[in-house]
Amino acid sequence: MFNRVITVVILAFGALLAPAEAQHPAKIARVGFLAPQGRSLPLFDAFRQGLAEHGYVEGRNVVIEPRFAEGQYERFPDFFAEFVRLKVDVIVVTGAVTARAAKKAVTDIPIVFAVVVDPVADNVVPSLERPGGNLTGVTSFDPQQAKKQLQLLKEAIPGLKRVAILGDQGVSEALMKASEGQAKEIGLQTQRFRLAAPDPDLEGAFAAMKKEHTDALLVLEEPLMGVHAKKIAELAAKDRLPTLFPPSRVAAGGLIAYGTSQVEAIRRMTAYVDKVLKGAKPGELSVETVTSYELIVNLKTAQEIGVTIPPEVLKRADRVIQ
Repeated sequence: MFNRVITVVILAFGALLAPAEAQHPAKIARVGFLAPQGRSLPLFDAFRQGLAEHGYVEGRNVVIEPRFAEGQYERFPDFFAEFVRLKVDVIVVTGAVTARAAKKAVTDIPIVFAVVVDPVADNVVPSLERPGGNLTGVTSFDPQQAKKQLQLLKEAIPGLKRVAILGDQGVSEALMKASEGQAKEIGLQTQRFRLAAPDPDLEGAFAAMKKEHTDALLVLEEPLMGVHAKKIAELAAKDRLPTLFPPSRVAAGGLIAYGTSQVEAIRRMTAYVDKVLKGAKPGELSVETVTSYELIVNLKTAQEIGVTIPPEVLKRADRVIQ
């Protein structure tokens, strides 16, 4: 009789506890993701994969709200206002233009960035060691990247003398100036083009390159160039102009893709998202530098524009597109 009473009491106590526990389910994190380009780039997939590696399962313990500006930067304020209305726990952005817009629009939600070449020069954070405020993230800044890219072009294009450099007027000149300086160091002449969003005069730029008998084109790792990468590749192929893109733009075409890996930077960025969701303050997390390099050679484009890639370059390639 006594055991039966104890059992009844335990069952009743359990019944009281069950509804109470049901009223406090595990919190589902909500993450806003904004990229200035379209969804076709592999960065969003890399972000999802990175979160999964940290134990986040979409629909179970995280909801991702992706937004893609398709090169229409004027839409940024609306996207950030939407993230605020959705009460996201953290905002993830790619690119310097996007990061600066996020910094201006949102001050009370943590922001994590990646694919910002030089966060200090681009006025995203005051210091890599102490970013302060509500921003932190990952940079792929290598001060010598341009020299490595240009030396690769010299190796692939015998007799290379004049290189055009294509950049985005919406970001700082840090990368453009570094590229020009390093080209001069290795004996190359340069022709600079800093184009403005939303409708850059690409046709005018390529006409100027043709007029000056430019030997090759270096496309900088900057937002506007990513938005219009496919058109840039098409115009370069039409003029049979050897072009070096950043690795993230390899799908657009071009002869060679070489530089720091944006996909790796995005995956590393998810570690910061995880820390922030667990309570860390972004302003106290030092900005991390990721310098994992990729070399991709497009033999299809090489054949199309009449260029023979040296065997030594092919041997070093991480990937060859046939």
